Amino acid sequence: MLRLNPQTIKKLKRFRQIKRGYYSFLILMVMLGLFVVGELLINNRALVVKYEGEWYFPTYSAFHPGTDFGFPYTYETNYRELKQRFAEENSGNWVLLPLVPYSPNENHSTTGIFRPEAPSAANQHYLGTDSTSRDILARLFYGTRTALFFAMAFTLATYVIGIAIGAAMGYFGGLFDLLFQRVIEIWSNVPFLYMVIIIFSVIPAAFSIFTRISILLTVMVLFSWTSMTYYMRTETYKQKVRDYVASARLIGSSNTRIIFKHILPNVLATLVTFMPFTVIAAVTAITALDFLGFGLPPPTPSLGELLKQGTANLRTAPWIVTSAFGTLVVLLTLVTFIGEAIRESFDPKKFTVYK
Repeated sequence: MLRLNPQTIKKLKRFRQIKRGYYSFLILMVMLGLFVVGELLINNRALVVKYEGEWYFPTYSAFHPGTDFGFPYTYETNYRELKQRFAEENSGNWVLLPLVPYSPNENHSTTGIFRPEAPSAANQHYLGTDSTSRDILARLFYGTRTALFFAMAFTLATYVIGIAIGAAMGYFGGLFDLLFQRVIEIWSNVPFLYMVIIIFSVIPAAFSIFTRISILLTVMVLFSWTSMTYYMRTETYKQKVRDYVASARLIGSSNTRIIFKHILPNVLATLVTFMPFTVIAAVTAITALDFLGFGLPPPTPSLGELLKQGTANLRTAPWIVTSAFGTLVVLLTLVTFIGEAIRESFDPKKFTVYK
């Protein structure tokens, strides 16, 4: 069983007492749970199809051509048409569709012309469509999921690199510390945006979307880990002169064990308080890059791409920018509330007075 330190339990109880942050955390956890099973909620594939006594589950399986269900075409079945056909035939066959039966990259126009359409419950475009008749709710959902998971991966990678290098700088000191300080100072002066523009201008378009997203994540991490080293270096400098570190050396503990088994747990409270704000910075950065056209590759749904569409169609389709901006504000507000609550609950003083 997981046994927590009494001080950690006390801090977690204090976090629960900060209602704004605690409820924001619960809401965010529910959102993450929905994102994990997002294909069951928003998708153009049916959840269940019963046809001629056979059961099909298309959502998480290989695509079924129209010929599997009596259509004359060999491309993937249009399950909305299939549901309508089954209803007209009244033959006992049926289709169960998600709540929003559209994929984020699917063009669906009721007029035959690809243009923005206002929200319509009858067409199940609850937030309308964008400039190419793609469902905005579907793109918002998957774009938010991509941004949040991207930010979490970015935070994890940044912390791993920053903690490892910062701890080594603070623990070993001397020439090693001096050398890495100079390297960090030089690396921090390399312009991030220019590097992103240069790198993405030479990446072949034939690369898969996953590969391009991985490259973007790698570039962002390479230019963002340096700030974490300063905090870790300072905390390690303070902790390595404590008696428990001297005792660990005396009994023959290795440097790696001292750093990761003794020093790191004692500075973890400081590092945890920065996590939500690192997530915010990552979401803001990827949204800004998408808005400028240097972020996630098209047609990947993203908040920045929707904001760009919304500003370009502000008068004719205000629902695009309203939906994207509202989603971004809600997401960043939730994470900010969580960050403030964590910072306050992990503060060694319950009440802090700034002078």
